[in-house]
Amino acid sequence: MKPKNITEFDNEALKIYMMAHRVLVSKQTDYGPSNIANAPGGPLNGLRVRIFDKVSRINNLLDTGAEPENESIRDSFLDLANYAIIGLMVLNDQWPDPKEWNNGIS
Repeated sequence: MKPKNITEFDNEALKIYMMAHRVLVSKQTDYGPSNIANAPGGPLNGLRVRIFDKVSRINNLLDTGAEPENESIRDSFLDLANYAIIGLMVLNDQWPDPKEWNNGIS
């Protein structure tokens, strides 16, 4: 259903933010902070490469009309949103230190 007013728009946006949040936390559990923190050229460079790859993938799928085999275009946009969040965390010095990371284990 398309939003018809700002309240409905807000609700729909919040649903997407919450879904992105769940995916981000789930993937963080799998990956941990090292893949970003220790990226060649630094965390922002690593994110730049990932974002470039994701945008290139989206462009290729849209330009060729090819059907994705492993990851939908929707999934690719979700990853882009989460890469932006990770980028903000890095810029805000909120990205976890891999040496201190325990993945919720006390």
